[in-house]
Amino acid sequence: QVQLVDSGGGSVQAGGSLRLSCAGSGSTYSSNCMGWSHQSPGEDREGVAAIYTAGGCTRYADSVKGRSTISQDNANNTVYLQMNSLKPEDTAMYYCAADQGGSWYPTLPPEYEYNYWGQGTQVTVSS
Repeated sequence: QVQLVDSGGGSVQAGGSLRLSCAGSGSTYSSNCMGWSHQSPGEDREGVAAIYTAGGCTRYADSVKGRSTISQDNANNTVYLQMNSLKPEDTAMYYCAADQGGSWYPTLPPEYEYNYWGQGTQVTVSS
């Protein structure tokens, strides 16, 4: 069993930065991939960034590429999403997720690959 706790969201003005954290417990060490997804009201949840835990390979959605960095701290079972140059369209609930399968994708993994999800942390960017 894996437990994920998301934190770090908040309200910022456009151009600001936030660092989201995902603290894992349980069997997070066996996760193949950790990712962040976001969901705006009335929209489907979509992937933002992912990191393959063994080699550290990362994947990003085009919408955040160049502005966001996903990283991991294996010693503390924590995954981060540093988001810079935030835009109003980044406003959403952000969820951390863990994939304990063995699949590898050259792009962001599909949402159905993730087995566990955090509770979400709200990011609001004002113009």
